[in-house]
Amino acid sequence: MCPHCRAFITTKDRVCPYCNETVAPPVRSRTPGPILGGMIPHARFNTVIILLINTALFLAMEINPRVGSAGAMFAPGIENGQWWRLITAGFLHGGVLHILMNSWALFDLGAMVEEMYGSSRMLVIYFVSNITGFYLSYRMGNGVSVGASAALFGLIGCMIALGVRERSSIGSSIRGMFIRWAIYGLMFSFLPGIDMWAHIGGLIGGFAIGYVAGEPREGAPVEKLWRVAAWFAIVITLGSFAEMYLWFSSSM
Repeated sequence: MCPHCRAFITTKDRVCPYCNETVAPPVRSRTPGPILGGMIPHARFNTVIILLINTALFLAMEINPRVGSAGAMFAPGIENGQWWRLITAGFLHGGVLHILMNSWALFDLGAMVEEMYGSSRMLVIYFVSNITGFYLSYRMGNGVSVGASAALFGLIGCMIALGVRERSSIGSSIRGMFIRWAIYGLMFSFLPGIDMWAHIGGLIGGFAIGYVAGEPREGAPVEKLWRVAAWFAIVITLGSFAEMYLWFSSSM
């Protein structure tokens, strides 16, 4: 976006074609470069890392199904102080089709959100919407739930927020497209075995953080705050997996 008139411009523009304002190079998401020799050139670092974590935990569950019981959103466990389940549940999946569908959605959504919001904001959005999704699921009485879809709906929500903030024809297009994504996803949520409340909670959390966050501004002091928030999310996530492991080990 042009920092002066807020119009969408390309990454190659150095002068805004709408207001003639000089534009600094865009804030880039940290990326490991093209994957598989360029076959997956648009994947972003955070998206790839989350996909790898999800895959590793899915394989661990295939080897030992009790991994799922240690990390799933389980209402009685949360009531007994097992807070980590609100975080770890978003990295676990209940079957091959489940993880494949969520990975497919994450690959596209994660790349788009990282491109528009930057790496730090993307991590915070993912972290918060994961928690708000499973917290709402817990409060609405769902017994057991796992999956990345709560956070995925958060990514949809933050893109809707971007479209709301950007008052232009492009913003309207973004808003309309991702509202349709949300509607289709919520309609799909009525199928048996789908945690609709986690989806709604994730959507709300993602929209709220996305609306507050706005787009990255190179050199702005607020960027340091978002980096601190991203590292806080990483530390809390690692701590939640440490708690999960300790509970898993003690219950063996």
